[in-house]
Amino acid sequence: STASIDYSMASTAGRFPQIYTTKDKGQPYRWTLGDGSTIEGIERAIVGNEKDGIPPMLPGGVRRVIVPSSLGYEKLMAGNVKCQDGVLGPIPPKDDVGAYQRWGQFYCNPRIPYQPDLVLDIKLYGKRTGQ
Repeated sequence: STASIDYSMASTAGRFPQIYTTKDKGQPYRWTLGDGSTIEGIERAIVGNEKDGIPPMLPGGVRRVIVPSSLGYEKLMAGNVKCQDGVLGPIPPKDDVGAYQRWGQFYCNPRIPYQPDLVLDIKLYGKRTGQ
């Protein structure tokens, strides 16, 4: 099934935590659930996780999600050498230079040995099943 969300992305680090938002941009973030293209923290927030006591989101639902690096962009850092951009989303678009740079500073920077938690406010528009 396909998910469609609007999100506001912020970091728990830095003086200016806000990174990017899709709100009012007219282009929600879309992906196929379970295809590996989206950070695991968002997938768990949408689909839910019975073991962790997280109920699935319903269309129209809004949720604030605190995503630790292990469920976020940690996989982009291959051996702390160079970030593999474009492999895992959501990532702010490169044409929004300020947002893309803020994101890269925290989550795609080989000089930083850790990644701060990610804070996302998510609104789910829908899950469409391909039946």
